Amino acid sequence: MKAVHFGAGNIGRGFIGPMLAASGYEVCFVVRNVGKESLLRKKGTYPVMLANRKHDRSMVSKVTAINSAEPSKVAGAIAKADVVTTAVGVAALEEIAPSIAQGIELRLAAQPRPLHVMACENGTGASSRLKRMVYAHLRSGLHAKADRYVAFPDTAVDRIVPKQSHPGDSLAVTVEPFYEWVIDRSALLNEYPQIEGAVYADSLEPYLERKLYTVNTGHACAAYLGRLYGCRTIQEAMANPQICLEVARTLEETGSYLIAKHGFDARKHRSYIRKVLDRFRNPDLTDEIVRIGRSPLRKLSRRERLAYPAVQAHDLGIEVPGLVRAMAAALCFDAPEDPEAVRLQAELAQRGVEPVLAEVAGIEAGHPLHVQIVAEYRRIRQEQLSANAVNL
Repeated sequence: MKAVHFGAGNIGRGFIGPMLAASGYEVCFVVRNVGKESLLRKKGTYPVMLANRKHDRSMVSKVTAINSAEPSKVAGAIAKADVVTTAVGVAALEEIAPSIAQGIELRLAAQPRPLHVMACENGTGASSRLKRMVYAHLRSGLHAKADRYVAFPDTAVDRIVPKQSHPGDSLAVTVEPFYEWVIDRSALLNEYPQIEGAVYADSLEPYLERKLYTVNTGHACAAYLGRLYGCRTIQEAMANPQICLEVARTLEETGSYLIAKHGFDARKHRSYIRKVLDRFRNPDLTDEIVRIGRSPLRKLSRRERLAYPAVQAHDLGIEVPGLVRAMAAALCFDAPEDPEAVRLQAELAQRGVEPVLAEVAGIEAGHPLHVQIVAEYRRIRQEQLSANAVNL
């Protein structure tokens, strides 16, 4: 079996690639980096290490690569593939859609056979979004035929793969032991080869929301609070009892919303939260706060990991002081190396917090959450001014 995977970054090499390879697929990575493409083609294998006490190591074999700058080659590979996956970031899906459309046209022109395309990205409905982008590049006369032979199942993926460096082998990657890949069973075609270790669910939304509003929310909360406390890594932040307590409180708030909406067993969900907190504390991982906190404008937006659960919980009558503080801390996120953080701070300096919060998070002025977040933001800023005055 053959798989085409867009993106040979840490998630692609450390999570999706190994699972596909373990299921018997030959994996062809579509990459931008010429050096990485050359190495993958030359070696055909690379090591994956687990961030555990034993530092368990395994080899991913039967891999190759194509450069994304050669769309005809990419399309040719897709024409012969059994599955196409992505781990490029939601913002980059638009860039790869034309190549996928070209590959689908090639396979539909020959003897058609089923193809499953899965966007393994952070966010809800990524595969569905990719389908709309692909169909925009697909000749309209082929849409009905593509509907019969090509499926775009949405997925929920979860594995922490931090920024890392392996000077001796640039293809090597270290990942946490935990992983979860949930696939929407209802969107699968009849002929679908199973992926070993994946979970197939009739309804994906509970899994997506549980992951997004526990793992992603907790990660963001630890990053933005950690930045306030001067921490460099998530692990350093979680070693601070006050930050750890605040992150846990925030996940209790999102947990109350998730339990109310999806009917999760409260005891099992509390256990899930504890497992997530333990993952953040993993001493064998080094996750930089700037990496986790980057893109605050996106992460503060209405459908994202902070604002969405805050609004939903508030509408259910659930108090959310932890989410309020996390959003205020996100507004304070100042990282010169991150363009979004620079833009956010410039907007706040020029326009003030009230209109910026309303625009970015979609929480209108006068809404109780808007009032609370603004008050907390101003309190944090005053604390920072007082601390600076003392240091001077």
